[in-house]
Amino acid sequence: MTYSAGMASRAYNSIGAQTQVAGASPHRLIQLLMEGALDRLATAKGQIQRSETVNKASTIGKVISIIDGLRVSLDHDVDTEMSENLENLYDYMNRRLLISNINNDVLALDEVTSLLKELKEAWDAIPDATHFMGESDTAAV
Repeated sequence: MTYSAGMASRAYNSIGAQTQVAGASPHRLIQLLMEGALDRLATAKGQIQRSETVNKASTIGKVISIIDGLRVSLDHDVDTEMSENLENLYDYMNRRLLISNINNDVLALDEVTSLLKELKEAWDAIPDATHFMGESDTAAV
C-alpha cells in the first residue's frame, strides 16, 4: 500500500492525536489513523444504540475525516492500480458512513468496521522499514 507521510501526519494531527505522531514512521502513522477510525466506529455504534444523535453525528464525522486522510495520503506514483482501488474503497466506506449517519444504520457501520479491520490487518503484516534501518537512516524517513 502506498501513502504520503506528510498527508498522513496532517490528517492524524487534525483529529487531535498529536502525542504519538511526533516520532512515528509513515507506516506507524497509517496504523494510528486506522486504529483511531476503528475506535471511533465502535463509539459511534454505541451512540446509535443509545440514541445519542448529536454525539453519533460528530463521531461519524471524525471517522469520515480519518478515512479522507487515508485517501489523500495515497501515493498514486508508487502503485497506481492499488492506490486507485484503495481510493475507491475509501470513497465507498465514506458513503456507507453517511448512510449510517442519516439512517442510524448499525449494519453500515459494521460493514465499514469489517472492511477497515481487513485493511489494517494487511497493513500490520507489512514490516515497518524503520525497524530495519540504523539510527542514522531513520532520520530520512
